[in-house]
Amino acid sequence: MTMKTIQILTLSAFVATGAFLNTVQAESEPAKKNDIVAVATEAGSFKTLVAAVKAAGLVETLQGPGPFTVFAPTDAAFDKLPKGTVEELLKPENKAKLVAVLTYHVLPGKVLASDVKTMMAKTVNGQSLDVKVADGSVTVDNAKVIKADVAASNGVIHVIDTVVLPK
Repeated sequence: MTMKTIQILTLSAFVATGAFLNTVQAESEPAKKNDIVAVATEAGSFKTLVAAVKAAGLVETLQGPGPFTVFAPTDAAFDKLPKGTVEELLKPENKAKLVAVLTYHVLPGKVLASDVKTMMAKTVNGQSLDVKVADGSVTVDNAKVIKADVAASNGVIHVIDTVVLPK
């Protein structure tokens, strides 16, 4: 073999090794998710909501293609509920109630703040939320939207200060 051939083979081996290592690295690192559940989890202020979504078996649904609009109560919003309410809802025997409460916070489709108007908005659980726009603020039933348009790959989150409960 000539020196030129050895150099070409060595260079080819380095290139092939680099490509192989990049492929292995890409396969071992999960793709960064940006769905509703991932965004809520990463935000850090929705620990109770994320735990409830898991207990209700709704993770896969909210990671699905959507789009969804979620009115997401903060941990402080859950703290406003009467003592023991969250713990009671998280019990396996109350899964149907928990699903009803959580799906009451979700609208099918992607509704941005700029699209919101005073209306009755039909939720995923079949009941309707009373959405009111007044003086530049939005309320959903008795909850105030404190942050709007938190983007997710499969919809949008509007942060609310109170847990809304179905009738």
